[in-house]
Amino acid sequence: MSQTPPQVGVGIVGFGFIGKVHAFGYHNLRLFYDPPPALPRLVGVCTSRPESAEKAREVGGFEFGTTRFEDLLERDDIHVIDVATPNDLHRDQVIAALEAGKHVYCDKPLAVTLDEARDMVAAADARPDLAHGMALQMRFIPATLRARQLVQDGFLGRVYHFRASYLHAGYTDPARPMTWRVGPTGGCLADLGSHVIDLMRYLLGEYAEVRGTLERWVDERPSATEPGVMVPVEVDDYSCLQARMQSGALGFIEASRFATGSLDDAGFEIYGERGALRWRMMDPNFLEAFDASAPGGDYGGMQGFTRIATVQQYPKPSVLPSPKLPVGWTRFHMHCIYDFLSGLAKQTPGTATLHDGAAVQAVDDAVRRSHQSGAWEDVPRV
Repeated sequence: MSQTPPQVGVGIVGFGFIGKVHAFGYHNLRLFYDPPPALPRLVGVCTSRPESAEKAREVGGFEFGTTRFEDLLERDDIHVIDVATPNDLHRDQVIAALEAGKHVYCDKPLAVTLDEARDMVAAADARPDLAHGMALQMRFIPATLRARQLVQDGFLGRVYHFRASYLHAGYTDPARPMTWRVGPTGGCLADLGSHVIDLMRYLLGEYAEVRGTLERWVDERPSATEPGVMVPVEVDDYSCLQARMQSGALGFIEASRFATGSLDDAGFEIYGERGALRWRMMDPNFLEAFDASAPGGDYGGMQGFTRIATVQQYPKPSVLPSPKLPVGWTRFHMHCIYDFLSGLAKQTPGTATLHDGAAVQAVDDAVRRSHQSGAWEDVPRV
């Protein structure tokens, strides 16, 4: 007889865009996985204003809404705190949740500074009985899961170099009002760069050192709340870095909010002694692989990049949608939540934890130091 999955009460703090995405994942988990690792129940939601809390309760199907974060911590029927707030709030909320005996699922980036990230990891390590996860959903795309499998199987052999990027065009208009994403603790490196920094670490291992540049093209933007008032922008619109991995592989990573014409264009190219891999978010259903051992010959023989149809090929117990159907962005988040809840239920670490978020923060720290020094900077251990 199969064991009944545990009931898990969830409280979400923050119900903007990403809070809604996480709620979608919890609501629909049992439809997509049979059996599910746990049976999540959306109990409470916390936002900054009473009217938004009530709307979040209604829209998200929560049992109650509140403006007091403590209300989530005090509920015995809330077992998981999902932190979906801006990153300058993460440290205090994550630590408070862990100290209250709650499992934690946190959006990226983990923190604002490396010291904050270390504080959060220390709090998690002090509670080994509690699960913790990060919304690093690029790890959970069938194409990137297959890429990792190929790398680990030795398909590439020694990796020589790679390129990775995450390109948006959302802030090219200087008249776009201020948001927290371009506030003092935002910036392109933290917001977009964190995703590809983590993805390349997931695929290729630890970073050794980096040399980076941060660029800003719009120095002030209209206030979102005070008509006619301009607010200074203090963070980067674009970031790029050279990376040397502990394996010796060299890479180039860039993130931009000024990539005119781009939508949600992330991707990578990896070149090794035996082959190569490449993938783009805007064509997410296919991983391209080049096998250097394929025979050459007239007109190219059998050499060339092969498009592997990874589409929605998640392993069992995934049952919905069909594995042959095209994959989509919210599906990546759902599998990330599935991985977190699987670890919670099995009492084992998931694939993406606070430690992984802190490792990204360490690269972020080194890039910022390099921007000031102009030199290669070691990536600190966490």
